[in-house]
Amino acid sequence: MNVTDFKSNFIFPKRLKSLRQESGLKQQEIAPLLGIKQNTYSDWETGKSEPNLENVVKLAKLFKTTTDFLLGVTDD
Repeated sequence: MNVTDFKSNFIFPKRLKSLRQESGLKQQEIAPLLGIKQNTYSDWETGKSEPNLENVVKLAKLFKTTTDFLLGVTDD
C-alpha cells in the first residue's frame, strides 16, 4: 500500500459519511438506491470494505460530487 492508497482508504469512509449526513439520508435509505444491502453501505462508511468503481460513480452522482473528491484525490 502506498501513501496515496492509505490517504484514500482513510478519507473515503469519512467523506462518504459526511456527505450522507449532510444529505439528511439514512444508510437504509441510500442502500436501495444503489441496489445494495444496508450492511454493505455501513461497511463502506466504517472502512471495512470498499465499493467497486460502478458504485463509486453512483455515490458521486447521488451526492452531486465527483469521484475524485470521494476518493480523496481532490479536496473540492
